[in-house]
Amino acid sequence: MIETDRKGDVLTVTINRPDKANSLTHAMLSELADVMEAAQDERAVILTGRGKVFSAGADLDEARAGLAKSDVWERLSGAIAGLPGLTIAALNGTLAGGAMGMALACDLRIAVPGAKFFYPVMKLGFLPQPSDPARMAALIGPSRTKLILMGGQKIEAQEALTFGLIDRIVAPEDLLQHAKDLTADTIAADPAIARGIKEMCRS
Repeated sequence: MIETDRKGDVLTVTINRPDKANSLTHAMLSELADVMEAAQDERAVILTGRGKVFSAGADLDEARAGLAKSDVWERLSGAIAGLPGLTIAALNGTLAGGAMGMALACDLRIAVPGAKFFYPVMKLGFLPQPSDPARMAALIGPSRTKLILMGGQKIEAQEALTFGLIDRIVAPEDLLQHAKDLTADTIAADPAIARGIKEMCRS
């Protein structure tokens, strides 16, 4: 359910469970974390999904059984955030719940026009993953973060762009190519320079 494809210096990682809105099981999250932890030498990584939804978050049956509180979410988002290469979330559709953590951990986020963004953990009786509110607040500010996490608002793509939650809106047929185009300068650069710029941007 997790596919990887390397073309040149770009690794594309695809969540492939479209019949279940790409909802994530513990096994899928662990596999994603394994892939990201092994990607230290990748110049660029693109994360996307199959179908019309990027991810609906945790598989509901597994969430009720404890997945919602598992540390595997933090393991995954931490692995992505720690990568030295350029990371891009190419959001092929709606992004919900804990799945938002992996997109927040990426360097860039691009999305199709119909994508929606929401994180209804409070309604479900759970806290968000520990690093997610801080990463979201760094992008859109604390008030808008509370609008999503506490106000329960579902944010559409244009508003997400205005907020700064995503960086561009791209037509579905162009999404992956646009993501690959965004990696071109990084791949062409001296790797030490590219890593250095990313480190400077963390400060």
